[in-house]
Amino acid sequence: MAVSIEPSLCDCVMEMTKVAQQKGSDPLQWAIQLSSNLSSAGVSLPSVEVANVLVSHICWENNVPIAWKFLDKALALKIVPPMLVLALLATRVIPSRISQPVGYRLYMELLKRNVFTLKSAINGPNYEMIMKSIDAVLNLSKIFGVPAREPGILVVEFIFSIVCQLLDASLDDEGLLNHTLEQNSKWVTKPQAMEIYGHGDYDEKWNEHNNTLQNTNTVMAIEMIGKLLENKVTSKILFLARRHLPSHWVSFTRKLQLLAANSSALRNSKSLTPEALLQLISDTRIVLSRECKTSSLQKFHAVMAFGSLAPSAGLGHGASHSALWLPLDLELEDAMDGYQVDATSAVERITSLIKTLQAINGTTWHDTFLGLWIAALRLVQRERNPIEGPVPRMDTRLCMLLCITTLVVADLIEEEESAPLDEAECGSTNHWKENEVPGKRRNDLVSSLQMLGDYQGLLAPPQSVVSVANQAAAKAMLFISGIGPGNAYFDCINVQDMPINCSGNMRHLVVEACIARNLLDTSAYFWPGFVNGCVSQMPQGVPAQVPGWSSFMKGATLMPTMIKALASSPASSLAELEKIFGIAINGSEDERISAASILCGASLIWGWNIQEHTAQFIIRLLSPPVPVDYSGSDSHLIGYAPMLNVLIVGIATVDCVQIFSLLGLVPQLVCSLMPICEVFGSCVPNKSWTIATGEEFSAHAVFSNAFILLLKLWRFNHPPLEHGVGDVPTVGSQLTPEYLLAVRNSHLVSSGNVFNDQNKRRLSAAASSSPPQPVFVDSFPKLKDWYRQHQACLASTLSGLVHGTPVHQIVDGLLSMMFRKINRGNQSLPLATSGSSSSSGPGTEDNVLRPKLPAWDILEAVPFVVDAALTACAHGRLSPRELATGLKDLADFLPASLAGIVCYFSAEVTRGIWKPAFMNGTDWPSPAANLSNVEEQIKKILAETGVDVPSLAAVGSSPATLPLPLAAFVSLTITYKIDKASERFLNLAGPALESLAAGCPWPCMPIVASLWTQKAKRWSDFLVFSASRTVFLHNNDAVVQLLKSCFIATLGLKATPVLSNGGVGALLGHGFGSHFCGGISPVAPGILYLRVFRSMRDIVFMTEEIVAILMYSVREIAGSGLPRDRLEKLNTTKTGVRYGQVSLAAAMTRVKLAASLGASLVCLTGGLSLVQSLFKETLPSWFIANHRFNQEGGSEGMAAMLGGYALAYFAVLCGTFAWGVDSSAAGSKRRPKVLGTHMEFLASALDGKISLGCDGATWRAYVSGFVSLMVGCTPNWVLEVDVDVLKRLSNGLKQWNEVELALALLGVGTMGAAAELIVELENEM
Repeated sequence: MAVSIEPSLCDCVMEMTKVAQQKGSDPLQWAIQLSSNLSSAGVSLPSVEVANVLVSHICWENNVPIAWKFLDKALALKIVPPMLVLALLATRVIPSRISQPVGYRLYMELLKRNVFTLKSAINGPNYEMIMKSIDAVLNLSKIFGVPAREPGILVVEFIFSIVCQLLDASLDDEGLLNHTLEQNSKWVTKPQAMEIYGHGDYDEKWNEHNNTLQNTNTVMAIEMIGKLLENKVTSKILFLARRHLPSHWVSFTRKLQLLAANSSALRNSKSLTPEALLQLISDTRIVLSRECKTSSLQKFHAVMAFGSLAPSAGLGHGASHSALWLPLDLELEDAMDGYQVDATSAVERITSLIKTLQAINGTTWHDTFLGLWIAALRLVQRERNPIEGPVPRMDTRLCMLLCITTLVVADLIEEEESAPLDEAECGSTNHWKENEVPGKRRNDLVSSLQMLGDYQGLLAPPQSVVSVANQAAAKAMLFISGIGPGNAYFDCINVQDMPINCSGNMRHLVVEACIARNLLDTSAYFWPGFVNGCVSQMPQGVPAQVPGWSSFMKGATLMPTMIKALASSPASSLAELEKIFGIAINGSEDERISAASILCGASLIWGWNIQEHTAQFIIRLLSPPVPVDYSGSDSHLIGYAPMLNVLIVGIATVDCVQIFSLLGLVPQLVCSLMPICEVFGSCVPNKSWTIATGEEFSAHAVFSNAFILLLKLWRFNHPPLEHGVGDVPTVGSQLTPEYLLAVRNSHLVSSGNVFNDQNKRRLSAAASSSPPQPVFVDSFPKLKDWYRQHQACLASTLSGLVHGTPVHQIVDGLLSMMFRKINRGNQSLPLATSGSSSSSGPGTEDNVLRPKLPAWDILEAVPFVVDAALTACAHGRLSPRELATGLKDLADFLPASLAGIVCYFSAEVTRGIWKPAFMNGTDWPSPAANLSNVEEQIKKILAETGVDVPSLAAVGSSPATLPLPLAAFVSLTITYKIDKASERFLNLAGPALESLAAGCPWPCMPIVASLWTQKAKRWSDFLVFSASRTVFLHNNDAVVQLLKSCFIATLGLKATPVLSNGGVGALLGHGFGSHFCGGISPVAPGILYLRVFRSMRDIVFMTEEIVAILMYSVREIAGSGLPRDRLEKLNTTKTGVRYGQVSLAAAMTRVKLAASLGASLVCLTGGLSLVQSLFKETLPSWFIANHRFNQEGGSEGMAAMLGGYALAYFAVLCGTFAWGVDSSAAGSKRRPKVLGTHMEFLASALDGKISLGCDGATWRAYVSGFVSLMVGCTPNWVLEVDVDVLKRLSNGLKQWNEVELALALLGVGTMGAAAELIVELENEM
């Protein structure tokens, strides 16, 4: 325990010093004697009290050279603590530097000698008391706002305070301090008036000497700042200040920049220039992890170094730079799955993914934007002529390219340009990259679009938009010719009349989309090669006024020709949409209908520049306001029935639903549809409406159209409890009415992030427009009752029908209506329901009328009706044809009853209680004529996967069978015509039929496909492809083989015509390309997997399989992954590191590609649940188990090392895809717990508490790689890890001699511990 100096002893020290000073004693002898006396008195050294005594002695009564020498020797013999002495002197000397220039000089000399040796300051005796004294002297905790509870924190604050004090003093000396934003210093640096020692007169000579010394001192102070920024120890400590004290660092850099720009003293320095001083605070200089001395980090940096994108045509073949964006290609293609409706916006998902890839890949924004545009263009080119069927077509892909991608870019640019100035100056969170200059993203967008012209293979427009692309090119050509907006011809461009070729491409459309959103200006039209030339003369014959948006905005009325023109061409501005919306709200009934049809026309499908606004206006119209003069007792919605029906039918196509999904407006659409369903489903259909086209419809029609559209927006025919992992439900199981309303209600909450996120602002505005308050399922009692019945039907067998109740009577009435034509001796066919009822008594067709009942009452009875009909068919009282006809009559009577039919059949087919139906062509339709052809086509589709297709030969030798509910449902669906009127019903029944058939044993789906292809030959390719998917749903081994095929294709490990080059092109190919090769052709494995994984119930095993396949791929890469002809050409590498014949840089490139593919597949398949399972279970189990790399050719070491790096990259990518790189992603809330568990595992293994079975090189590569990526790419993750765990990890890394990495980890996570490590290693730096 330290002994404090008694006051009398302090006096003794002072007296001893004065005597020695008077005698001119040797300072060393004085210091030795003082140390001996203090030790004899039991005083622990270094002493805080002695430091105060000696500094007080000098300042300023004894400001003589010998007193300073005494202090210097006291420091040398560790009688006084150096940091405290420097702190005490700073508070006394710096404010007196003008009157005491010699003292200021001597202070800086002491500073130079003592500030760079800090180890004793935090490890020596009395350090706690010393730290508290320094904090009290300089007010560090108060000024920086960080309590100096740890020695390391105080060291950072102390060094930073010294630099700041010297900087403020230098600025003040040159009259520059008043030019700073603060205008005053936080520190006491202003000169204080006091007597000048040693001279009684201020003669001219002394003033001149004094001024010279002051000027020299200013130069020396600035040079001292440079030394502190340059020294390996203090520069790292100051980097900690930069990271953890950002606002103070911003102030410091501003002042330093002011000094560099204006200081005459700096220009007079012989050792430091303004440029050199600024370089010392640049990103390229101050990075803890920059000096990577350890070998493993040098190797791992090969993963990070990829350079920029190079021009290449085509769809992205090869493990090239374009493959950096493979996860993006998969995300975009996955969004085209017509059976998946997302509650979140594609803008949000893609923006998060882009930020992740940009951070992980370390690319510039130029390369990032270019990669995004190329991936979106590949998406469009992949299905230039999509197959026919209930799937999204080109319109959805164009929406992704020209609307969603443009919104993503706009949001990223706005994020940068709206960032607070301080935040921008503090720099990026990724300190492996240079800070961004404000406005750089916009400039990089321009350069990326200019370079996009080099990718001609991706720019050819699909046939459906050739004319639109040509118009965009013509518009640019007219503009550079001086014919701009306002000119009659410019407003109604006719490409055929142009005197010059106006052949446009996809870049013209992309540029137009960017100009429309103010991301570019019209100077883009003047880019070299953007247009073919200019128009030298005005085309002739321009009409005075053509029906279209321009004439409409000038006052033209909505005549039939105008309505047709507006519906067939998209609006070009928000003002045009607002005018149409106003008519829809305030116009006559006919005008409302016309406005609704216009909004659901080309403006929704092709109006890419205003697509999100069109969709929002439609949603607002689906919740129209109550008229001011409305006084009826019924809902005001009934008065809007014609307009509502036009809107609902207009947006019911597959492409329209997908557009709403991409825009993130599904929750808002659900909220608008529910009141319509509640109101019109409660109406007795006594009233009908007739619109101008002559179409007549009732409340049942409005309800059915709205209800069927509502059901498409959630997976209503799936069991309520689907597969899940751990405590995280899958995304699919969340798509329920409650969940969708909860998402919509969350958009109403104005959280702090809403106004910083353009996408959230858009969704918030859409949610607030109608109605502006939270909505819950309880607000719709009829819908809620049906939903409960629906869930009960899925969960258990049907029950609850009581004889004599209203429901029983409705069941009887519906059965009579459905089977009124079945007569046996004037007796209707008796049908036994599953409850206790029977059919109604005798009756004929004449006296059986369609019941006039509300739709909700009918829907309640439908499951019992279908059950009764199916039971009768099973017992021979109904023929299959009569059953199908009756069900079709029910669906025609109330199309919404399809929902109840689907629900019942989906539930019953899983119960296994129904006898099979023989599809023999007599009782049930036969697939025999088409079945063998379907089998051959399935084999062709799966040819490249290596998966065996179970033979259908046995089926061909005997009648095929289907479970009775499935046979009944397929018989019902094939009664529908493939036309526009039936499309919206088939879009509901089709996916349900496929899901139902896919859940049945093989070969149910091929049989269904064979039956349907006889009915709808145009859908043949789609149906066969759907049948091929089910091969994987019944065999996990087939799924594993498909996964292997994805890796083999992507990495180019197998030379085939389709998979020869690898990369994105081999993984995704040309989509489902029967049109590409003139018939059914092999489908790329990635497309197959994207269309299969959502239907797999058992996904728990997927993570382990993907990890196993990833490791297999690494072994292939390390051993024979590179073809020999390529290996021979690899004489040199970027890193200069080679293992045998395989270049480490080339191997790392392919390892990274394999890891990014694996991470993408994990996150697409199971989202948060599988990622959680990966970190908590799969990876720890893999490392503990005995996994060794046994390679031929002596490449075990490389394979083991690459395996560790592959797992590190794979794990970090999985985490970033699920949780994001920062805290903006919704999944980030789960990150601290899961990541903390994994980091604890790493630390425990490094501590020796867990025995590992994997190769040591693999483990070391994984830990160093994982930590490197966290430090360099996801520093926010490090901040969420417990400090003690970080310290344990750091200690483990130090034992591996990974000192720089250990320091970088602590530098991100904890300022104090990092500083202590820097000080501890000061002799090694």
